[in-house]
Amino acid sequence: MARNRSTRPRRIAHGNSVVVIGLGRFGRSLALELVDEDTEVLGIDQDPEIVQSLSGSLTHVVRADSTKEDVLRQLSVHEFDRAVVGIGNNIEASILTTSLLLSFGLREVWAKAVSEPHGRILSQLGVQHVVYPEHDMGRRVAHLVRGRMLDYIEFEDDFALVKTNPPADVVGRTLAESGIRSRYGLTVVAVKRPGEGFTYATPDTVVQPEDTIIVAGHTRQTERFSELR
Repeated sequence: MARNRSTRPRRIAHGNSVVVIGLGRFGRSLALELVDEDTEVLGIDQDPEIVQSLSGSLTHVVRADSTKEDVLRQLSVHEFDRAVVGIGNNIEASILTTSLLLSFGLREVWAKAVSEPHGRILSQLGVQHVVYPEHDMGRRVAHLVRGRMLDYIEFEDDFALVKTNPPADVVGRTLAESGIRSRYGLTVVAVKRPGEGFTYATPDTVVQPEDTIIVAGHTRQTERFSELR
């Protein structure tokens, strides 16, 4: 994959391309992950050291002021469908940049928020996806620390997936016999035996003491279930 730092990169604004504006820790990590997944990325940042450090790692990386409409148009940002604003240390720049992206009519815009007021402004502008990286990671780690969760993913509308070990009262019984759904309001989605991969759970699946299970349900119910011994 050819990479360069030209001020007007060749057109990459197709369905499998994303522009990432603001290449600090969050933006950099996200951009590199996208590239690893074979997504073409146009990275934009004002810091010359950051731009230099990512030269050769992203499809294109450009030093530019993202608060200027003419600059973004020169970079063909208005032709993209998806954009991520990772600017966190300058709220004014974050808001101005995001406003421009929305005025371009981009189909999907994600924007990093560093505080609740910042996120509220972004939402009011019309951002479809407001992301709180530090806050969300803190909540996730807190859930892992307080219980027996091995992993935790929370979605909107009070719904979560939890990877955990089975409590004693469901071990040695089929899922139908243990009544997890009726007793706890949860669904066991998958089960993993030691040394094996995950398999979809069925009512006839018998849970063993060393198994790892994935359960889905309302957030608080998954939390309580993971705390059972």
